[in-house]
Amino acid sequence: MTTRTDTFRFSEFGPPDVLRQESIELALPAAGEIQIRHLAIGVNYIDIYHRKGVFAAPLPLPSGLGVEGVGIVTALGDGVKTFSVGDRVAYVGGPPNGYSTHRNLPAARALPVPDGLDGETVAALVFKGLTVEYLIHRCAPVAKGDVVLFHAAAGGVGSIACQWLKHLGATVIGTVGSEEKARIAHANGCDHTIVYTKEDFQARVAEITDGKGVRIVYDSVGADTFAKSLDCLRPRGTLVSFGEASGPIAALNIASLGAKGSLFVTRPSIAHYTADRREYEAAASNLFGAIEAGIVKAPAISRYRLSDAVRVHEDLEARRTQGSIILIP
Repeated sequence: MTTRTDTFRFSEFGPPDVLRQESIELALPAAGEIQIRHLAIGVNYIDIYHRKGVFAAPLPLPSGLGVEGVGIVTALGDGVKTFSVGDRVAYVGGPPNGYSTHRNLPAARALPVPDGLDGETVAALVFKGLTVEYLIHRCAPVAKGDVVLFHAAAGGVGSIACQWLKHLGATVIGTVGSEEKARIAHANGCDHTIVYTKEDFQARVAEITDGKGVRIVYDSVGADTFAKSLDCLRPRGTLVSFGEASGPIAALNIASLGAKGSLFVTRPSIAHYTADRREYEAAASNLFGAIEAGIVKAPAISRYRLSDAVRVHEDLEARRTQGSIILIP
């Protein structure tokens, strides 16, 4: 028996209004898949990248959207032994079809949600939390005493990162867009905030570090910050460029990395840090443990109805949002 789902899809790349809400028949889950009824759906900036087709290999069209959610298992495909109907699961990745009331999902992408965790909290945290987990624990691991710069420190990823970095014993410098966001970042553990609309963040980092620079810069902003981020690093420091919210980054002269202090630059993707099932489960265990221990708390959660997906994208691109955004079916 098939299930009807309300879902958002798009047939061309472009602005938010290319998204169209449809009601369609959802087939039974294929072998190795589960079917879930969404309780909450996470919204992430990668959804905008998918909608615009900015990746080197854009999604084939027409396409759904959304790579994160929490739901109840309603059906099992052949061969699925690790889950049962009625289980509550979260997921990150898989085919982008998160903006829907129901969806089919590879069972390999599903994670059991601990009983003590609220579903909306998990939906607000799991993608961003797993992003922070791989960034600070596995991509460029942070140790007690490290000084790091985190751009967009009051955003969904930044808010989680500041909390976790502070727990690890790092000194955290964060850039933000307003005094209000500076207060949010400070409340989440940011030691020094720089309002980039009023201050030169490179000059302030030099001042804060007595000219030594930071060991790691985590930069999801891209074009507007990349060059100065390099100049904020101490010798043999690492720039982790994991997004480009302000636009594509200009070509890099790799020889300049030597001249600037034998620097390292990496462009990681969460897909490559969660592709192995064992690593994915270990990362989720680390994150869920941090949530249960109170190390990581959900930033302010903005709730929208699923039917308001177009407005969500407009608000996100206009930087009118704070913390994490979830859609409620």
